[in-house]
Amino acid sequence: MSAPPVSAAPFTPPGPPDLAGSVRARRGGAVPGLHHRPAVPADPAKVEEVDRRLEAWARGLDLFPDAWFADFAGFQFGRAVVLQHPGAVDLERLTTAGKLLLAENVVDDCYCEDRGGSPRGLGGRLIMAQSAIDPFHGTPETEAQWRDGMQTDGPRRSYHWALQEYAAFATPSQTDRFLHDIARLHLGYLAEAAWAETRYVPRVWEYLVMRQFNNFRPCLSIVDAVDGYELPEAVYARPEIQRITALACNATTIVNDLYSFTKELANDPTHLNLPQVVAANDRRGLKAAYLRSVDIHNEIMTAFEEEAAALSAGSPLVERYAEGLASWVSGNHEWHATNTHRYHLPNYW
Repeated sequence: MSAPPVSAAPFTPPGPPDLAGSVRARRGGAVPGLHHRPAVPADPAKVEEVDRRLEAWARGLDLFPDAWFADFAGFQFGRAVVLQHPGAVDLERLTTAGKLLLAENVVDDCYCEDRGGSPRGLGGRLIMAQSAIDPFHGTPETEAQWRDGMQTDGPRRSYHWALQEYAAFATPSQTDRFLHDIARLHLGYLAEAAWAETRYVPRVWEYLVMRQFNNFRPCLSIVDAVDGYELPEAVYARPEIQRITALACNATTIVNDLYSFTKELANDPTHLNLPQVVAANDRRGLKAAYLRSVDIHNEIMTAFEEEAAALSAGSPLVERYAEGLASWVSGNHEWHATNTHRYHLPNYW
């Protein structure tokens, strides 16, 4: 099979000429027509306590400058994990889920995005970050140097110490599962960075492949551990279980694209997200591309629900796991739809 041609043209979304004006016309709430189910309401007391613990942890490890704490509060990490894990065993596991989520965002912001990140040299930074949770084994001297190196910046410290807490209650196979999913995430970061450097405009299916790696899968990897049980590795590895896991992750990642759309358009009109890629490939305006992206989400979400229900019918354990995935997807949607500090919708309805 011959390789597809590489686009050398800069990515120019076919949107309205006045992009800033388009972004100013915004609305809150859920995306109209987006297929989702209601989330279990978040307990305000749990949210407050998880946020308190997370802030103390971030400050204690000096993960980022004081000036960033306004954005930390606006992100609502505590509310996110309480919504995403309604079956969590206790506050300790909820807090650990929050620490992992916070660590992933610190790495993304500082290594990949606009808080010091860049596509240039990203692979070197990410391989060191991966080693913060996937330990290096060498000579005593080099291992000591590695341990010192893991504490030299906030991203590495956040990964290292969050994983230590997770591994204290997760089984070895659950911990190893998480390590592999973080590596998948890093591979997705690298693909996105490569496209940014070469100005490559992916096809829609290529973009969705990238987002299957660069997505929330590490967060969904931990649903059974946070809920106090284990889906055995032999079951988790089955292709049909991997498929429903991927479908859930892909649906919720498209949700992120849809809710992040106006923010990304305002910050960088060339930033890749699903509506932008649909617009570029199908020669649609941004509104038509955005609405088509809603349809793509709905097709994936429906496939997840139907296939998860079929698999659950024969196994209470699979049913519990599938319900945990569905709860995470629902909670994450609720967090996006109600977090007006971060997200607003375009005025397309």
